[in-house]
Amino acid sequence: MTRAEQKEHTRRTLIAVSRRLFAARGYGAVGLAEIVRESGVTKGALYHHFDGKADLFRAVLEEVQHEVAARVVAAAEASDDPWAQLKAGCAAFVAAGADPEVQRIMLIDGPAVLGWNEWRAIDEASSAKHLTEALTTLVDNGTIPAQPVAPLARLLSGAMNEAALWLAQSAGPDDLADTQAALSRLLDSLRGND
Repeated sequence: MTRAEQKEHTRRTLIAVSRRLFAARGYGAVGLAEIVRESGVTKGALYHHFDGKADLFRAVLEEVQHEVAARVVAAAEASDDPWAQLKAGCAAFVAAGADPEVQRIMLIDGPAVLGWNEWRAIDEASSAKHLTEALTTLVDNGTIPAQPVAPLARLLSGAMNEAALWLAQSAGPDDLADTQAALSRLLDSLRGND
């Protein structure tokens, strides 16, 4: 392995181990010593790649955000129709958010560890960006009535985040399907009297 490959391997290992630990127990319950030990690296190696635990968590969160965004985009791109794309993307986001690892890292610890503004900036660069683009297309092509997209995107994003958090606490076998059906009806109401 070249030196550059070794550095990247160490960085990827630290992120993977941290992700597993943060998802299982939460950011607050995981110490740097445990991360270093389970990664098989020195504390110096960790600090070579990251400024500290919060910086390492940021890398984990960004990875999770990108994976969720990729799932949303893949679901949306399965259709050529912009309306079907929005609905499929939103359903994919809620399904991804029902994953306990995603909930813990992205929705619970993310805002708490990094603060609302930094968490929001990371979200804007991934999931929220796609939602805003989809809504803009639907307003522009007349599928939904003309309206400011920014508040609508935030309302829908907040509703989907809240639904994912609720799903984390729910125990019903049909809760995900019921949530996705409710989301579908909510989205359909945006079209007006269509």
